[in-house]
Amino acid sequence: MIYLAWILALGLLTLFFSNILDQQHNPNRDIMSVSGNSHASQVVLQRNRMGHYVADGRINGEIVRFLVDTGATDVAIPAELAQRLNLKRGRSGVSRTANGDTVTWATRLESVDLGGLVQYDVRASILPGMSGSEVLLGMSYLKHLELTQRGGELMLRRPRD
Repeated sequence: MIYLAWILALGLLTLFFSNILDQQHNPNRDIMSVSGNSHASQVVLQRNRMGHYVADGRINGEIVRFLVDTGATDVAIPAELAQRLNLKRGRSGVSRTANGDTVTWATRLESVDLGGLVQYDVRASILPGMSGSEVLLGMSYLKHLELTQRGGELMLRRPRD
């Protein structure tokens, strides 16, 4: 019984600390959004402990984790995740990344949703050398929004027409 109690205690501690670490990496699991007519008009993201803006969202209705990257031209998707999302590879090209030049494939995303800020027919790149499962949320999505950074928050807002 003592062994079982220790195993149970270690399991509960692992779950507890895993949740804390995940919250530190992605403090935006419950995104604050302000709604306009039928979609959100504004989303506020909190910076994580490493200074990045990470948030859960959706590509073509599937849940993904985004890393906001204003230095990325397109939405950049790791090849393994692109395969899981059944994205079609278009023309190949070469992109200059922080890790050097890499072969990429162009693709189009039916929809990209960050806290209700939905954009349709978004240009994206599939990167075979990109590790992990985070999607770089680049300017092909962000260019449709106004971005304001203040303190540890990033506000993304639909421009008023």
